[in-house]
Amino acid sequence: MSSGISIGVVGGGAATVCLIDALARGDGAPGGITVFEPSPHLWRGRAYQVDAETLRVNATPDDMSVRAGDPGHFERWLETRDRVTGVRQGVDRMSGARFAPRPVYGAYLEDSAYTALGELRRKGWRVDIIGEAVTSAARLPGQVLLRTGPGSSRAFDYVVLSVGGDAPKDIYGLGGTPGFVGDPYPVSRALGDIGEDEHVAVIGSGLTAVDIVLSLVSRGHQGPISLMSRRGVLPGVRQRPVHMELRHLTPDRMRGTARGRRELALEDVATVMRAEFRDAGADLDAVIHEIIRVDLEDPVDRLRRQIHEVDSPHMGLRILQRAVPETGPDVWPMLREADRIQVLRAHYRTIMSLCCPMPPGSAAVLLELVEAGQLEMFSGLLDVTPAEGSGFDVLAADGTAFRADRVISAVNAAEGRIPAGALSLVTSLIRARAAGRHPHGGLQLARATSRLTSNGRPDPRLYGLGNIAAGALFFTFGIPSLVDRSQDIVAAILEHSATVQAARGEAEPAAA
Repeated sequence: MSSGISIGVVGGGAATVCLIDALARGDGAPGGITVFEPSPHLWRGRAYQVDAETLRVNATPDDMSVRAGDPGHFERWLETRDRVTGVRQGVDRMSGARFAPRPVYGAYLEDSAYTALGELRRKGWRVDIIGEAVTSAARLPGQVLLRTGPGSSRAFDYVVLSVGGDAPKDIYGLGGTPGFVGDPYPVSRALGDIGEDEHVAVIGSGLTAVDIVLSLVSRGHQGPISLMSRRGVLPGVRQRPVHMELRHLTPDRMRGTARGRRELALEDVATVMRAEFRDAGADLDAVIHEIIRVDLEDPVDRLRRQIHEVDSPHMGLRILQRAVPETGPDVWPMLREADRIQVLRAHYRTIMSLCCPMPPGSAAVLLELVEAGQLEMFSGLLDVTPAEGSGFDVLAADGTAFRADRVISAVNAAEGRIPAGALSLVTSLIRARAAGRHPHGGLQLARATSRLTSNGRPDPRLYGLGNIAAGALFFTFGIPSLVDRSQDIVAAILEHSATVQAARGEAEPAAA
């Protein structure tokens, strides 16, 4: 039995896979790791569970690797799978880029997790997987106590909260109404009883809404489909991948810019952005215009235009899509609070729509459905109510009103909202003053280490990974961001453990 450090991880989704892989490649002495995950989707999370293979990841394999410093890790795994199955899935018909089916990516996560756990065991680590929810936590001297039920608890030297995101919001209180689908995943089950001629209304217009439309059509749906949202903003369309490296908008460069200052202004970031765009021969004004005009352009016109720009040689959007997840978490905590509020209120959802774009092949299907008259998009959604008898009445701000047979929610939970399943755990930490709420969502974290903070004091025993850090780090849910934060956490844990061990070694002779 190992006698080194003990690590408890709350949550067993994609973020935890990144963490385990980083730990397996660390050089710390063997210890013990325990993962708590009550759902049946161990390692896959909600996004990558076994489901219809029409669902695609929205990034190419080099941006989906769970291994730090090895962007080809997932691609090599895919190539091995291709040779075994004899099928190469997910090749985009427009760009030729590969967007793997999400269930296939889930299989990659499973393989990566068990390979990393096997490596940890080989090094002498003890590994436990517990299929229970952690209900509360208590801070002990030198440890953290996790409770999973009445009379059941375990103490750990270090704890990482990797609790994922929450279920969709039921904005219009339709839960329990016949014909309403509150959670569209897995689509193979949630959409199974929808008649092929029924009028389906989808609340939302993001990536989940795109999943629903593509899934319905792949099942042979013939009836009308309406996408309804308040703004009518679809995800952007991913351009053909072009290899590039950031020169100026890097975490190191931004930390250097902030050195000696209490905070950065947006203009400081803009100065570095202008240098990045200038050296790449890109047009920063064009990207700014893309962000500003999103609410002024008809959604279908925007979709059509962005499809035509898939092969654009201009690098502006590609720079933005690289910089936001790679450098955003480092820049965000340095910004003035007034600037952060401005970005969140005015541009957050637009930036996310551009930085989390859909594959061009998916966009092309949407446009074909619009041009065929099967798909309509409505902005200014005001209300959705159950109709007399059956169905739903939909009302938009411009007076548009219609009746739908089915309504499906594709409204994602607010970024940084504490998942319902983790609320009691987080509440216990806050009440014990071991953690603090962030005003923009989630919990307060230290940028460099992802340690939970309370009253500005980072706790070296407690860490947050993924969506729970959304308020503190801005962009937290992309795989590259999860990989970077996992590296930070593992490094911080091993460094702190080494410091504690060294201090104990120095104290022993004096005690004797």
